[in-house]
Amino acid sequence: MKKILLVEDASNLAQVIVREFKKEGFEVFHASDGDEALKFHENHHPDVIILDWMLPKIDGLEVMRRIRQNTPTPVLMLTARDEVIDRIIGLEAGADDYLIKPFNMRELISRVRALLRRSEINLQIMQSDRDKPHEIITHGSLLLDPEAHDATLAGDPIGLSRTEFNLLYLLLSNPGRSFSRDYLLDVIWGETYYSGDRSVDNVVLRLRKKLGLLGEAIETVWGVGYRWRRN
Repeated sequence: MKKILLVEDASNLAQVIVREFKKEGFEVFHASDGDEALKFHENHHPDVIILDWMLPKIDGLEVMRRIRQNTPTPVLMLTARDEVIDRIIGLEAGADDYLIKPFNMRELISRVRALLRRSEINLQIMQSDRDKPHEIITHGSLLLDPEAHDATLAGDPIGLSRTEFNLLYLLLSNPGRSFSRDYLLDVIWGETYYSGDRSVDNVVLRLRKKLGLLGEAIETVWGVGYRWRRN
């Protein structure tokens, strides 16, 4: 049973949303203010959050920012603010989707189901990246042997830390595929990305130096993260 955290201070609306989602087979927790929402999130680890923007104590944007420091839980922002700039602010603050009041209940349920599907697909992709067969991989004069934890360039050993090796192996195994910083932190470090974390950038910088001219193949994808250049 998927768990939903509904954060909504309008009690009549909250009762309707809780009732309709329970009919659909969801387990629903309700918080009426931002402070209560953060406590519920920490204690119950919901699969998705429906979050009102205008809340007592701590507003929805701040609740979302704090949640994003610790978890990638999908968030659908529910609000009466319908200006384009408001939607941009909400999405850039970390919302995965945005629905304006008044709304159709079936649309809300459909959007939540879509968020859950995307979340499960992302988790499957992450697990697949973690569990990929460890085979020797080459690119020109670069060779990576994961079993021996060996990296050589033109036959000369490259001293790579475990993190550097795993990051390089993932990029090299997927030429042309862009990886976000938060995805890389989750797969390689097993941690959640938060704003200001320079771990990925620092490792990429070291890798580029150690690879010399070949380091230019690690491309920065602005606003996203990094990829290995496709030949």
